[in-house]
Amino acid sequence: MSTPLVNPPRSICLLRLSAIGDCCHALALVRTLQHALPDTQLSWVIGRTEAGLMQGLDGVELLVYDKQDRHAQKVFATLLRDRQFDVLLNLHASWRANRVSRRIYAPRKIGFDRARARDAQWLFNNERIAPQHNPHVLDGFFGFAERLGIMQRRYDWSLPIAAEDYVFAERVAATNAPTVVISPCSSERRNNFRNWPAERFVALAEHATQRHGATIIITGGVSAVEHEYAQIISDNGPAGIHNLVGKTTLKQLAALIDRASVLIAPDSGPVHIATAVGTPVVGLYATSNPGRTGPVLSEHTINAYPEALQQFMGREVSEVRWGQRVRHRDAMSLITTDQVCDAVDAILA
Repeated sequence: MSTPLVNPPRSICLLRLSAIGDCCHALALVRTLQHALPDTQLSWVIGRTEAGLMQGLDGVELLVYDKQDRHAQKVFATLLRDRQFDVLLNLHASWRANRVSRRIYAPRKIGFDRARARDAQWLFNNERIAPQHNPHVLDGFFGFAERLGIMQRRYDWSLPIAAEDYVFAERVAATNAPTVVISPCSSERRNNFRNWPAERFVALAEHATQRHGATIIITGGVSAVEHEYAQIISDNGPAGIHNLVGKTTLKQLAALIDRASVLIAPDSGPVHIATAVGTPVVGLYATSNPGRTGPVLSEHTINAYPEALQQFMGREVSEVRWGQRVRHRDAMSLITTDQVCDAVDAILA
C-alpha cells in the first residue's frame, strides 16, 4: 500500500486532447491518481472525439475542447475564467495544447522534460518530469505521477462503457464462436504508411474462419480509405463478415472489443482500447516502434520495425532517435500473413 502524500493537491487538471490511444494511456494515469489521491478533485481537458470514449468516467470532470470550432479558444477561456487548479499536468506537447494551457490557471504547471517537450512546451510550464531513457508513452505519463511523489503505478483502465453498448456488441456477435475484430486502418489518411495490405486481411479472415470457425467483424471510422478497406475484405473474404465501418460510436467499439476473442490492428487507437478492456491484441508494427507506441501487457505484437529501419533507411534501432517512423509504402508488407495467423492461432487455441 502506498504512503499517503503530505499536503496532497486539492485539485489537478490533466491536459491531453488527443488521440484515442494516448487518452487510453492517460486513463491509466487517472486511475493511479485516483488511488493515491482519493480526496483530490480531478479535471481533464480533452478533445471532443476522445470525450466520446471517456464520457461517464467516475470521479473526473471532463472539460471538452472542440478543435473543429474556430472559436474554441474563446469558448474555453470563458469556461475556465473563474477556475484555478493546484496543479496542471500537461501531457500534450503540441502548439494547440500550448495555447490551451495558457487558459488554465495553476501555480504548478508540470510538463515533459526538455527532450520530449516538443513545440516549445517547456516555455508554458514551470516544472518538468524526470528524463527517461527510451520510454513507452505510458511510462512518460506515469512520470507525471512520480513528479507528484506517487511511485506506485496502477495498470487499471476501467473504461466507462454503458450497458446499452454491451447490448449492441452482443447483438452483433451473438454466437458461441470466437469473435475476431479487425480494425484495418490506423487513420483516415490514405498515405500514412501504417496500414497492412488489405489482401492480407482477407487471407487472415479466411484462415480464422476455416481454422477456428470465427465470426469476423470489421470496424473503423467514416473515411474513404477505411470504407475501401472494409469493402475489399468483405467482398473477397469469407461469407458472413460483419462490416461495421462507420457504424459504431467509440463506446460501442469499446464494447465490441471487450466482447471479442482477439483484435487485430496496426498502430492505432483500437490497439490501446483492447489493452484497456483486457482483450488480447495482435498489433501490427513496422513503421513505428512498438517499444514506444505498442500495446502494453501484450505478448502477441508483430514487430517488423527493426527490419523496416534496416531495409528502407539503412539504420539500426540504436542509431535513430526514439520514436523515429519509417515512412515507406512497402514497410508494412514486411509483416507476413503467416506471422499474424500464427499469433491469432496462439490466442484462440
